Amino acid sequence: MKFNESLSGEKKEEVEQRTALSGVPPLEVHDLTVSYHRRPVLWDIDFATPEGKLIAIVGPNGAGKSTLIKGIMGLVPLASGYVKIYGEDLERARSRVGYVPQRNSVDWDFPTSVLDVVMMGRYGRIGLFRRPRDSDRDVAMEALRQVGIVDLAKRQISQLSGGQQQRVFIARALAQDADLYLMDEPFVGVDAATEGAIIELLREMRRRGKTVIVVHHDLGTVREYFDWVLLLNLRLVAFGPLDEVFTDTLLQQTYGGRLNLLTKVAELMKEQERGRDLQ
Repeated sequence: MKFNESLSGEKKEEVEQRTALSGVPPLEVHDLTVSYHRRPVLWDIDFATPEGKLIAIVGPNGAGKSTLIKGIMGLVPLASGYVKIYGEDLERARSRVGYVPQRNSVDWDFPTSVLDVVMMGRYGRIGLFRRPRDSDRDVAMEALRQVGIVDLAKRQISQLSGGQQQRVFIARALAQDADLYLMDEPFVGVDAATEGAIIELLREMRRRGKTVIVVHHDLGTVREYFDWVLLLNLRLVAFGPLDEVFTDTLLQQTYGGRLNLLTKVAELMKEQERGRDLQ
C-alpha cells in the first residue's frame, strides 16, 4: 500500500486487533536517568506509549526533551534505566524505529544528493554494505513524492532551503518504513506550507497504525496536532491523552511562571497575523 492511501475499515480493524493481542507498547521507558558531567538532565523518566497515536513531548527550554529522544535512540549514555521497543532492546528492534534529528545537527555541506540521503533509510533493511536494489530506490523515490520534493532527488543537499531539508529528513524516515517514529522538532524553521505538509503526513502515518513521538515547542498547535502529550521538565510531569494532560494546572507545573509569558507572546503573534490578513 502506498503511503498516501488511507486505511480501509478492514485494515484499521486489523491494526487494532494486532495491538490488542500483542499487548506490547511501541515504546517503554523505565526509570531513565541521563547525566552530563554528573549533573542529571533527566531524572527517573517512566512511561509506556499506546500504539497508533501522535504524541507531543512538551516542556520549557532546557527541560531535556531532545535528550530524552537521544536517550531512547541510544545516542547518549544512560545513567540508569532501560528502553524497550515493542518489548525488545533497541539493537534488536532498530529497524522498527525511525529517527528524525534536529536539522542543525547535520552537516548540510556534505557532498551528497537528496536521493542518497533518503536511501540511507533503507540500510537497516538491506544491510550497510549491500548494494541497494531497484525496489529500494523505488521506495526512496516514493518517499520523496510523499513529501513533495521528488524533483529535487538529484540536487545536492547544500542547495536546499530549511523547509526542503526538513522534508528530506521526513522522506528518509518514511523510506525506512518503521513502526515507531521519533522526531526532534520537525516544525522548527520551516514555512507554513511545509508545516502543513508535515502534519498531514503524520496524520496519514497514524491512520496506518504508526506511532509518532514529536518534540514540539509551539503550545498553540498542540491541541490541533496531537492525541497524547508528555509534559517534561527534567522529570516527567504528566503523560496521557490530550484532554487529561494538556491542562492549565499541569502546564503551570511544567513551565512555572514562564507559561504566562508564553501565552501572552502567542496571543500577540496571533493578533499580528490577524492584522496582516486584514491588510
